[in-house]
Amino acid sequence: MLTGKSRGILLLFLAHGFILTKEGEPLNKYVIRGGKPLKGQIDISGAKNAAVAMIPAAILVDGVCRIENIPQISDAVIQLSILKSLGADVRAVTEHTMDIDCTGITSAVADLDLMQKLRASYYLIGALLGKFGEATVAMPGGCNFGGVRPIDQHIKGFTAMGAEVEVKNGLVIAKAEGGKLRGANIYLDVVSVGATINLMLAAVLARGRTVIENAAREPHIVDVANFLNSMGADIRGAGTNVIKIRGVERLSGGFYSIIPDQIEAGTYMAAVAGTGGELLIKNVIPKHLNCISSKLEEMGVEVIEGEDCVLVRRRGPLRRANLKTQPYPGFPTDMQPQMTTVLALARGTSHVTEGVWDNRYKYVDELAKMGAAIRVDGRTAIVDGVDHLTGAHIKAWDLRAGAAMVIAGLCADGVTEIEGIEYIERGYENLIEKLTAVGADIKFVEETEPEDRVKKAV
Repeated sequence: MLTGKSRGILLLFLAHGFILTKEGEPLNKYVIRGGKPLKGQIDISGAKNAAVAMIPAAILVDGVCRIENIPQISDAVIQLSILKSLGADVRAVTEHTMDIDCTGITSAVADLDLMQKLRASYYLIGALLGKFGEATVAMPGGCNFGGVRPIDQHIKGFTAMGAEVEVKNGLVIAKAEGGKLRGANIYLDVVSVGATINLMLAAVLARGRTVIENAAREPHIVDVANFLNSMGADIRGAGTNVIKIRGVERLSGGFYSIIPDQIEAGTYMAAVAGTGGELLIKNVIPKHLNCISSKLEEMGVEVIEGEDCVLVRRRGPLRRANLKTQPYPGFPTDMQPQMTTVLALARGTSHVTEGVWDNRYKYVDELAKMGAAIRVDGRTAIVDGVDHLTGAHIKAWDLRAGAAMVIAGLCADGVTEIEGIEYIERGYENLIEKLTAVGADIKFVEETEPEDRVKKAV
């Protein structure tokens, strides 16, 4: 498990080629004794959503990519293991820096078992299709909070670029006409982060120019574009709703450092808002946090920006607020569960509207076990603030809902036990270590089985 007690485990997994797997219900859990204000300093890791796109993007590069600031999270471990299974040379330089050389990859069929463990598996389609003109990839796994994850916009774009795409038996099988994609004008029917990045990956080596309209604008999209440009791609307009990519003959090796994680930072900001206290959150880009900071200030939380840090403190009671998730620069859907948990302790009634996913409120039943008063009506949650939450035995149902359960446990009176923590460890590096250092009473409890369930990566 990638917890605070297992620092350096990423290097260990990569050195030996192993992935930990669990069968059936997970046994490990977090145990939290809540009610303690957070005080101190937390350093933010590299952005998960950039890392899981940048690692497969290395397939497009001839030579060695050195990627710095890779977070030690299970999603990154799985992505790197997929590259190794394809024939890439993956070497650890430091705890957070990897050298990736994909020139040895000859197969466009990715390890299906590994790919079903994470959502971002679909980035392998764009990378393999762009590099080799074909790809066979499993449908994405990872969190499940809105039914099967649609990839229709990805397929629409690949088809426009001259690929034949078939979805069969849980696989996406794509092949470019003539063995190489061609540039195209693509209008996304909905703003999709995944489709925007995937089509960028497919287009950088395509013949001619590709234009992606109604593109998503999240910071990690800009980061992936900057990574590709640093290797020789010609991408313009990332961060706007129109991205133009002129295909090049090849990309060359180089080095790049991933930006800080906006959602990890926002999660710790929400944690101090809920518990009270004062945190200095370092290694951030404050501009990326504006939508979160402004909502917290509306709730009575003080946020002071520095050059690469934010100071967050809460001394008085929380005030009610309404929020609606929207594509960037709007309030991020990945912060909705954490913020709803904090609003459960605010005075008055708040309304939270989920504007990105059809269903992202599965965690509400877990908060109800702790005394929260939340009613869900379609895409809107009506949150009646309560005086306090009480510790309970709860479960994380997905990554960000899991982070919300941690925040609830930190705020609650008594002891909270959280199962399903493998979801949380998909996206938060050294969570236990970071929270313990700022005054939280949180522990990782490992209940071992008779035999280690360790499966060697193919």
